Amino acid sequence: MAFIRRRRLERELYSKERKFRGSLKVCSKSIIFEPDDNIQPIIKIPLRDCISIKAPEDNEANNPFRRNTSGGISVVCSQVFLIKERNVIAPYKTVRGRTEHLFQLDIAGKVGDVVQTLHQLYRASCLDKMGDQAAMITAILQSRLARTSFDKNRFQSISETLHMECKAEMVTPLVTNPGHVCVTGANLYFQPLNGYPKPVVQITLQNVRRIYKRRHGLMPLGLEVFCTENDLCSDIYLKFYNYQDRDEVYFLIATYIENHIAEHTAESYMLQWQRGHISNYQYLLHLNNLADRSCNDLSQYPVFPWIIADYSSSVLDLTKPETFRDLSKPVGALNKERLDRLVTRYQEMPEPKFMYGSHYSSPGYVLFYLVRVAPEYMLCLQNGKFDHADRMFNSIAETWKNCLDGATDFKELIPEFYENDSSFLVNSLKLDLGKRQGGKMVEDVELPPWASGPDDFLRKSQEALESPYVSEHLHEWIDIIFGYKQKGSEAVAAHNVFHPLTYEGGVDLNSIMDPNEKVALLTQILEFGQTPKQLFTTPHPRRITPKLKSLSRTSSHSISITESPVSPNEESFEDLTEESITLAWNNIAKLKLDKQYKIHKEAITGIAVTCNGSSVFTTSQDSTLKMFSKESKTIQRSVSFSNMALSSCLILPGDTTVISSSWDNHIYFYSIAFGRQQDILMGHDDAVSKICWRDGRLYSASWDSTVKVWHCVPGETLSNKKHHFELLAELEHDVSVNTIDLNAANTILASGTKEGTVSVWDVSTATVLHQLPCHSGTVLHSAFSPDSRHLLSTGEDCCFKVIDVQTGMLISSVTAEEPQRCFKWDGNTILSGSQSGELLIWDILGGKVIERIKGHTGAVMSMWMNEQCNSVITGGEDKQIMFWKLQY
Repeated sequence: MAFIRRRRLERELYSKERKFRGSLKVCSKSIIFEPDDNIQPIIKIPLRDCISIKAPEDNEANNPFRRNTSGGISVVCSQVFLIKERNVIAPYKTVRGRTEHLFQLDIAGKVGDVVQTLHQLYRASCLDKMGDQAAMITAILQSRLARTSFDKNRFQSISETLHMECKAEMVTPLVTNPGHVCVTGANLYFQPLNGYPKPVVQITLQNVRRIYKRRHGLMPLGLEVFCTENDLCSDIYLKFYNYQDRDEVYFLIATYIENHIAEHTAESYMLQWQRGHISNYQYLLHLNNLADRSCNDLSQYPVFPWIIADYSSSVLDLTKPETFRDLSKPVGALNKERLDRLVTRYQEMPEPKFMYGSHYSSPGYVLFYLVRVAPEYMLCLQNGKFDHADRMFNSIAETWKNCLDGATDFKELIPEFYENDSSFLVNSLKLDLGKRQGGKMVEDVELPPWASGPDDFLRKSQEALESPYVSEHLHEWIDIIFGYKQKGSEAVAAHNVFHPLTYEGGVDLNSIMDPNEKVALLTQILEFGQTPKQLFTTPHPRRITPKLKSLSRTSSHSISITESPVSPNEESFEDLTEESITLAWNNIAKLKLDKQYKIHKEAITGIAVTCNGSSVFTTSQDSTLKMFSKESKTIQRSVSFSNMALSSCLILPGDTTVISSSWDNHIYFYSIAFGRQQDILMGHDDAVSKICWRDGRLYSASWDSTVKVWHCVPGETLSNKKHHFELLAELEHDVSVNTIDLNAANTILASGTKEGTVSVWDVSTATVLHQLPCHSGTVLHSAFSPDSRHLLSTGEDCCFKVIDVQTGMLISSVTAEEPQRCFKWDGNTILSGSQSGELLIWDILGGKVIERIKGHTGAVMSMWMNEQCNSVITGGEDKQIMFWKLQY
């Protein structure tokens, strides 16, 4: 592993017979000479095999540098490795026996420094214990770094302001490169100590799209920077020497990212995936990134699932559940017979127990798949040799079968199986990978019958990954790899237990004082494989998939149109309505103020509109209910039920009755036809904050810490008979309830309290399903998405929170500049009314405001939207109602 490389100065290598030019690299445990002529082999001299390292004296009798006495270094060794002879990638050739290699440096003044460093590293390589070797090599490196600093002449502009400079290493597969990191107001720089692969790596901060803190070797020291939205390969991966430097660089870069880094959470990507805005592939890519998986770290390479289980059919049928692997189980649990043996062994094992003796992802497994495109990495990892021909990646079907049946093979796939570059399946470099037992040479990977070629194999693998079956079941695999079944009792129940050293927190390397034990553990961790960082601790919600495309393992039968309770005409009408709603929300930023009227003496708290849209009813803190005619633009009625504020209102079906809730603890029924108060429900012990009506039931929230569900039997309007109220349920809270909402099916109710808690209730059983402390202040408003999968709430703490209704998981949080008092949303876009009176349009998936519309002069207190979503009425603290229209 190279931790130091000298500057790529041109030098000459002399031997008894010949001399040729090239580059000399001093690494932590070897000397490497790369000739410019690629026909000549790369020479690798292990430092432990060196006999002497010196600069020849001028008076030496047989001095080969006689004609040019400066800049020479002599290395005598007992063994060398020849690599890529004649530019052919092949197992290393070992040359044993005493040989002398003479190097002449182009810059003679560097000889003393190089020789001194070589002597120090040689002494380190001769130490008996690995821990002592590692400690001495680290000390040599830190000494060299301390004697150098970042060259400020490398700045892009002389006006750049330096924010910080520190030491770090650039991480690439199998190699780390030390140097200096510099952050200015415009750029991130890394200057390698050895000037390799170039004098300075520069990244413009404005181009940065994603940034992740990484654990490297189980230590929180890594930082990876991406200038792309959807790419596996980062622009730079840095490893720092202390977490304080890492965190400071992270903070400096994050402040320049347009969408702040806090928005790029697993939960925010989950919301995008659930709603179909990113693909299964993209979602897995983001989860791998967030779980510290990186293409620059082979011990934590991105892990993707085996999806297809059929590698024998001539046609791949993605409509059959049998085509797919069971995503609810780890690879080791897919074969019941093998699992039974493993479980028996697990039960008999002393603590610490583990079910599988190998991992599903490790450097060896990654390079097993990639040997045809990264053979040099494989040779480096395996001491200059390829694996035995029969153990190579020879066939997709064979590999899958071994993962099902093999005693120690439980590996998953890598992202390359779902991308567009099929080169890893083809031996295009014509590598000699050996001959199998049957005499057949290892060439291209053998594909299943249903694939006409490597590109077709990848295309069909992509189709399988994005198929309805996988979309419906991918959350089960996520639970195992990144989620709540990764650790603890759930992992045991899911047969998902690996060696303790593979888990984050499995060992605290800082607490181990013995350097040899620490190195041994770290080596085992890096080579054996590492479980991803756990991202979810509760069950992962399902993806939202179209109902008519449903596919399960037990049945692939889909509902046909004739079986649907909706007639074709009704269905086409619904489709038309759906289209108009989608069109409206796509153009919601084009909302324009149509008219405005000041109709109350205090803030407007509720708005209700008749079915034909002609009359608008409003409630206010001035204690009045008013009826405003859109046609005549006048107030036609004004009713006061008591001298206390009214908090909300709604119109019952049929447009005959308006219901208003009041701070005087009562709910008032007002007959539109007869123009008088019809009834009073004295249902609470404190102010009624919000009411909802669905299917003959009234739901009332109150500051008395309850939500009550009433069955209302209307009175006979022409007589004195009153409404009859029957209390069906009482949902008790610890504190005042400020807002409620019902899902479309009227089965689930959400409530928000003055202390910031959002609760999700099963209405039929009056039991709480989920309770989350979402906000640090009063919950101002909450509402289900149209598909009832998500619940959005907003609070005095200026935050929007999205909850997955099925699991109760908080999956997104977006912070505004000020409280958003009320809102409407379609699951993706929010129209909110702010404390300052603006209407804001939010992209909840991106977590940002996409439009600001000037509105009221005080807080927007209430909002109504018609069914087509193209007409909006808002009521404000400024006592006005405003009519808004979409201008397409």
